[in-house]
Amino acid sequence: MKFLQPPDWAPAKGYANGVAARGTLVCVGGQIGWNAAQQFESDDFIDQTAQALANVVAVLREAGAGPAHIVRMTWYVTDRAEYLRRQRELGEAYRAHIGRHFPAMSCVEVSALMEARAKVEIEATAVLPD
Repeated sequence: MKFLQPPDWAPAKGYANGVAARGTLVCVGGQIGWNAAQQFESDDFIDQTAQALANVVAVLREAGAGPAHIVRMTWYVTDRAEYLRRQRELGEAYRAHIGRHFPAMSCVEVSALMEARAKVEIEATAVLPD
């Protein structure tokens, strides 16, 4: 895996501008903040984010992959202001599940997610090296 950072760009903070990788592609569908029984244990944004990240890791594990294999993540959040306001807590939840691995990422505010109680949905793409 190679992180792509054009030399004349300011460094990205908390994500990579790009990642090049070779191997088996693992695509993780959008994970929301419910548990394995598809039940929400909390309506708190950070709690749901932590659960969604744990869900991403669980799916990766099924492919023999882990957080270090993630090359791209897309986050969909229902409240941009809360996402920005709670950056410190969000970083703590992220590092607890993903570590200090920062792949290419996008974050988009959406008006709603398919599950009415969901506040965040996270997709991930990983590559297991050849």
